[in-house]
Amino acid sequence: MRKSLLLAAAAVMAFGAGPALAKKQLVIVVKGLDNPFFEAIHQGCEKWNKENASSEYECFYTGPASTSDEAGEAQIVQDMLSKPDTVAMAISPSNAPLIAQTIKSANPSIPIMTVDADLAKEDAALRKTYLGTDNYLMGHKIGEYIKKAKPNGGTVCLIEGNPAADNILRRAQGTRDALSGKEGLAALAGEGGWTEVAGCPVFTNDDGAKGVQAMTDILAANPKLDAFAIEGGWPLFGAPQPYRDLFKPMADKIASNEFVIGAADTIGDEVAIAKDGLVTALVGQRPFEMGYKAPSVMIDLVEGKKVDDPVFTGLDECTKDTVDTCIQK
Repeated sequence: MRKSLLLAAAAVMAFGAGPALAKKQLVIVVKGLDNPFFEAIHQGCEKWNKENASSEYECFYTGPASTSDEAGEAQIVQDMLSKPDTVAMAISPSNAPLIAQTIKSANPSIPIMTVDADLAKEDAALRKTYLGTDNYLMGHKIGEYIKKAKPNGGTVCLIEGNPAADNILRRAQGTRDALSGKEGLAALAGEGGWTEVAGCPVFTNDDGAKGVQAMTDILAANPKLDAFAIEGGWPLFGAPQPYRDLFKPMADKIASNEFVIGAADTIGDEVAIAKDGLVTALVGQRPFEMGYKAPSVMIDLVEGKKVDDPVFTGLDECTKDTVDTCIQK
């Protein structure tokens, strides 16, 4: 009997000690777990955990199964905000207005930041800082490469992701501004010599195969198209073989700048595609760095330290001639 009581007491003590030993969760919520870009953020998060194994904090990575599940991401944000061990959150909003409304409804007392993609300017007060790419600059550089290749202008189609993703909208604006030499145009109709063709921009919901199919259709409808500006690398890293099949017959045109493709990101097969000469230039982000830095920024926010807003990670620019040295190590 006495032995049973001692075992029961030990079990109660162990159970009671559990919550005290649980680590404080620094939660990263991404647009979708099906995207290798976000897996790189995950790897950065895990590296931070490995290097800070004795910390009272833990980086916890999550998101919906698919990047097209905007409602699913909002639900995960809501669920994680309700957990008592969540002490800070970094969100990559797929649908910026929806995530903003979710944050407003939850009215969290913990610090919220954004990573990779930001909230719209009118909702920026809902988060403490943004960590990630200068998306306007990224899009502007894509436009600069296209303009350099075809200085007299031409016809162009922008390939975008989710219609309400603030990061992609900022890139698209940067591209239009670079091509036109003007600021804030919603579409190009001859400014700077550039015109967007009918049916563009195309929104792919971050689906690589959908992006390749869209480009196939646009080329069929516009055989004299001069350029694609791909504001996210989904067709290249999400459907690399269909992408190669589409553009391999155009390799000579790409090499001579008769046809130009400026694309975002440098992950998956993208650099190899650049080496094959099937894209004019890549402007790449640094997702691993985002995932690695996010926990430290969240801890600073939790502890009330001053954090810059925004906190930009850099860009890597790759062409066929620089593929062996263009990626930051």
